[in-house]
Amino acid sequence: MKHTLSILLQNEAGALVRVAGLFAARNCNIDSLTVAITQDPGVSQLTLVMHGAEGTVQQIIEQTRKLVDVIEVSRPVSLLHS
Repeated sequence: MKHTLSILLQNEAGALVRVAGLFAARNCNIDSLTVAITQDPGVSQLTLVMHGAEGTVQQIIEQTRKLVDVIEVSRPVSLLHS
């Protein structure tokens, strides 16, 4: 199943590597990844699409929220895939 995650994270060197490393450590491929600036220059918005079982995605969301650079992790409702 395809999933879209929206992640707000501190705009600091190494923040993206830590998020991507978490996915790699769980053997989860990222299908697409977009990083954009926000109105706050200290915060970036990361949008990614991945495939995985619901349980795996929930586990990744919870672990991503624990990363020091991550402010918020959400799953945009309008982008839910079937």
